[in-house]
Amino acid sequence: MQMDNGSRRAFLASSALMTAGSYQRVQGANDRVRLGIAGCGGRGTHLMAEANKCGNIQWVAVADAWDLRREEAVGKTSPGVEKYADYRALLERKDIDGVIVATWDNTHARIATDAVRAGRDVYVEKPMTSRAEQGPPLVRAVRDSRRVVQTGVQQRSTPHFAEAKERFFSSGKIGRVHMVRTVWNNNGGYRFAPPPGMEKKPAGLDWEACLGALPKIPWDAKRYFNRFSYMDLCCGQTGGLFVHMVDVVQWFLGITKPSKVTSLGGIYEFQDGRDTPDNINLIAEYPEKMTVTFEATVTDRVGPESADIVFFGSGGRLHIFRSGYRFLPAGGTLQDAIVGAGTRDKHMQNWIDCIRTRQAPNATADQGHYGAMACHMGNLAWQQGRIVTWREEWNI
Repeated sequence: MQMDNGSRRAFLASSALMTAGSYQRVQGANDRVRLGIAGCGGRGTHLMAEANKCGNIQWVAVADAWDLRREEAVGKTSPGVEKYADYRALLERKDIDGVIVATWDNTHARIATDAVRAGRDVYVEKPMTSRAEQGPPLVRAVRDSRRVVQTGVQQRSTPHFAEAKERFFSSGKIGRVHMVRTVWNNNGGYRFAPPPGMEKKPAGLDWEACLGALPKIPWDAKRYFNRFSYMDLCCGQTGGLFVHMVDVVQWFLGITKPSKVTSLGGIYEFQDGRDTPDNINLIAEYPEKMTVTFEATVTDRVGPESADIVFFGSGGRLHIFRSGYRFLPAGGTLQDAIVGAGTRDKHMQNWIDCIRTRQAPNATADQGHYGAMACHMGNLAWQQGRIVTWREEWNI
């Protein structure tokens, strides 16, 4: 997201980003929380709608590399909201308490780091990072700034997930768990195609800003509208789907870093320029004597998408995801199943509440790092055709 030369010079002259701790949260009427957002596409506008449900918030500014997205986002904001092409202009303002980062994965770490160094609390979409080496410095920046950073793995703020954790894991009912299977098939987000007429880049879209620190390439409509299928932009099905599931596994079982990960799969169906597998199988082994698997395919297009997390325990088997959960006790029958209905997440509300209370949110930057790392290791394993083991430099 770029500013004109005059704005950029003024921005740099005014020291760009404030040092951590120099910003004091503005106290508004009834402790209103003032928000800005970087990235106003589909996910960004969804998160704006979630924030609007929280009450007593005020939108101050929106930033996006495409003027069309900025204009569309204004409809979900407060009167008088400012629009910026460059997120750094948003961070320069002194009247913003929290920033939502909903850009592409390749700019999550950079914007989140800039935001906490500017003294802002942050909601950063998953995965928190797009490459393994980004995690430790971002976590250090968050710790040094003491800002409230929520990672967008919303299961951590979903009541039926918390209920299942208490009911089957905290209680010990599930027993010993040595294997967890995760599956997410037929997610249509990995089959997007550019709309007609996008062969030429829209005049109001800053393509170089979308690429961020990546090597510059000519306008590519496939990459813009199907970014999930490109490893450098959005980490593939691992970074988009497995990240949610492995986070639940790490949360429920109290584990963090995989000792080694391997992955197989390929571009079997869609020869459309993508460079992430449309069919993938991944196995992560943890030092706590357990494995976590992930499988995903976009070849399957029968019915709705299929997603499930299955914990195989000595005391029973738990199936859980967003539609609810089902626990089958060891030695029992289907009639003995314990069932819980799906619930809506309260992840944005948790972040807004923590901005006010200064408590740690449900999905911290530390947790965001570990969940993303399982995905990055899986992607490296697939790209390099080998088992990837945990490295010392990934510790936090």
